[in-house]
Order: sequence, then C-alpha cells, then structure tokens
Amino acid sequence: MKSHDAMYIGGEWRPAASTDTIPVVGPADERIIGHVPAGTAEDVDAAVRAARTAFPGWAATPPAERAKLIGARRDGLAARAEEIAATVTAELGAPPQFAAAVHAGLPIAVAGTYADLAAAHAFEEKVGNSTVYSEPVGVVGAITPWNYPLHQIVAKVAPALAAGCTVVLKPAEDTPLTAQLFAETVHAAGIPAGVFNLVTGLGPVAGQALAEHEDVDLVSFTGSTAVGRRIGALAGGAVKRVALELGGKSANVILPSADLGRAVAVGIANVMANSGQTCSAWTRMLVPADRYEEAVALAAEAVAKYVPGERLGPLVSAKQQQRVRGYIEKGIEEGARLVAGGPEAPRETGYYVSPTVFADVTPDMTIAQEEIFGPVVSILRYQDEDEALAIANGTVYGLAGAVWGEPEAAVAFARRMETGQVDINGGRFNPLAPFGGYKQSGVGRELGAHGLSEYLQTKSLQF
Repeated sequence: MKSHDAMYIGGEWRPAASTDTIPVVGPADERIIGHVPAGTAEDVDAAVRAARTAFPGWAATPPAERAKLIGARRDGLAARAEEIAATVTAELGAPPQFAAAVHAGLPIAVAGTYADLAAAHAFEEKVGNSTVYSEPVGVVGAITPWNYPLHQIVAKVAPALAAGCTVVLKPAEDTPLTAQLFAETVHAAGIPAGVFNLVTGLGPVAGQALAEHEDVDLVSFTGSTAVGRRIGALAGGAVKRVALELGGKSANVILPSADLGRAVAVGIANVMANSGQTCSAWTRMLVPADRYEEAVALAAEAVAKYVPGERLGPLVSAKQQQRVRGYIEKGIEEGARLVAGGPEAPRETGYYVSPTVFADVTPDMTIAQEEIFGPVVSILRYQDEDEALAIANGTVYGLAGAVWGEPEAAVAFARRMETGQVDINGGRFNPLAPFGGYKQSGVGRELGAHGLSEYLQTKSLQF
C-alpha cells in the first residue's frame, strides 16, 4: 500500500491545508498500511468551489458525451480490478475471492449501467402543452461508508455525473485508499477538471463541513441512522436535498412451504458475507414453530463452514469488533440461547469475531431490534403468518428482506412487508433495481433509473 499526501481537487492533486494525516490500519493484522490527509473545512471549501465552477460546463455537456466519459472511467476500473480487490482486502479485510467478485466486480458493473443510462435517459418529454425537462440538481456532496468502499462510491458518483451534477466525495476514514484509486481512474478517463473532487478526512470535520456547506445542493450519505439524522438536520437548515441510505435489521422469513435446508443455508451465507458488515443483511431468521429446532440445527451446521481468517474476514476496526462482541454479550445476558460462536476472540491477531447464531430470540430483545453489523444471526419462531409479519415489520428499519416458500404465497407476504427490497426464494441481486429503505432505513433510492432520478430536478415550460 502507499500513502497519500494530497487531495484531488479541480482536476489535480493538491496538498492538503493541514499536515495532519489519518493512518489506515489493516484489520487482518492490525498494522498500519498507509496514510491519507486529514481534510479540513478549508479543503472542503476548495473542493466545493471547484465543483461549482465546473458545474455549468458539465451540465451543458450532451448526455452522450457524459456517457462516453463515464464508460471510459468504467473501463479504467476494469483494467485495475486486481489492484482494487487487493486494496479492499488490505484495508477492509475482505477475503480475496469475495473482494474480487463483489468489491471489484459489482461497482464495475454498476458503472456500466450508468454509462448506458446517461445515453438512453429521456431528459426531455412532452406532457400536454408542456415540455418537461430533467435537469441536474447541482453540486453533490457524497459521503460514503467503509463496508463496500468502491461500490458505494460508484453508486453515488456515477448517477450524479450521468445526471450532469458535479461531485465532492468524502469517503470513510477507515477505507480511503480505495477512494484514492478511484480518483486516479477519474483523472485517467479525461473527465473535466472540477467535475469530480476527493477530500479525505474525519466525518465530524470534513463530513460535517461538506454536509453544511452553503454551495452544496444535495447530500448523498450512506451510513448509520444516527449520523443520517444529523446530516438530515444540517441539510434541512439550508433547505437542500438529501439522499440517505441508512441502517437495516432485515427479516429472512421462511414460510411453511419453503425448502428449509436451502432457505437456512442461503440465509446464513447472506449474513456472513462481508463478515456481516452489510446494511441489508438478513440478520433475523423467522421460522415456523413446528420446524424451529430443525432450522436451528441446520443453521449451526451451515455457520461452522465460516472459519475466521479463511471464509470469514475480520471486522474493519477494533472499535467495530468491540461493538459487535458487546451485542453478543447482550444477547446472552438477555436470555438468548447461544448455538454457535460467542464473544471470545477467535484469533489472537486481527479484528475477528466468531460467526454467531442465537436461538430462542424474542422480538423485544436488543439483538432482534438493533443493527449489529457483524456475523450474528438471530433465529425467531412464529406460530402463523400474521405473527411472522408483525415480527418482520416490528423494527424501526425497513431496508431489505427475504421470503421463502411457494412463489405466490411468498410474493403475497413480501408485498405486506414494510421494506424497500425483498428477495423471493433467493432471487439474484439486480444492479438496475432500486435500492433503499422504508422508515428509518433512509430516504431515496440508489441504482438504476431510480438512482439517476435522485440527482435530477424538474422544470416545465408551458406553450
């Protein structure tokens, strides 16, 4: 890994306003693998001014030309896919195969969808005696999380650029090296100076400065619900738009007609992916009471395959490790039955947490209500579908979920769930489908045409 001493602002690498740096720690071995500048409000202001200066020219660039440049950046990411995967493995701890397939492969695919959408989207339409135009919102402040560092960058930057917006990106301080690599591909693609800008730094400093900057027109944030509330309040004071993709406590509902073995195995795999650090993970498994113990045994068998340091990577930081272990201790304290795993560290070095399964979990327990963000599964029983629905909808979140069973019954159940996305019988992830939540899981949608629309505003001319 290499250290960085500059911000990407106005089409060039500029020294940061401060000499302070942020160390990047490799979670697998707890060693420092690099440094990035600790950006300040001064850096943010310079980046926003560059984005504002570039906005008129980029907004006026024909969509086909924007599509061409976005496609060139996609090709640049593809050419560096191995480097991307290695970087994510180093700074996040993702196992190499998962890093290559998901952390590198998915954002490359998403970037390709926005190259296509930029060229194909109807930015103008006739409605009666009116002509309706879709125009870019303006300068976007994008604040991205550490758990899927490149995917979340692409999911914000690509549609914003496709819409004709300019962007200032503030990536998570835990995984900033991937963002630096992304900025290099933007520069290599020939995207005009100031259209994309990168400021690394701490959330309470650089992130807050970006969210409250008077010349930012929209803030797109992915992260915790608590921070999302804070950003929403800052943006609301300036009457600026927000797009918030926040926490989740998704239900994996196994109906009586389901293939129990497959539903349990896929459900466990879903939570273990990325070491449980996925906002849409199906962390609550709901099982019919008469098949409950069978499901618990299947879950214990399935989770045993996820060995820390092999199929299961570390958590991103010591803070995150401590947080997840605290939730496991809370589950035991509140009376849940520990089926697998536990709070003890499975390895002497690295921020690992044992893959953990709890049974006899009741809907009111902390581990059934709060987002843990680690490899922890809670199994709950239900007597009938009405109770299952009440449990599934019984949290403040509504980001994702799954239903298993006879297709017609599964769809009928899913339609009653208060959540933004539901997979039926293991349905494949679709990068063109809208992703986002109900309730306290957020505001707005990412991916596909719905994601593009977040960065557009509407004007009508009457004739």
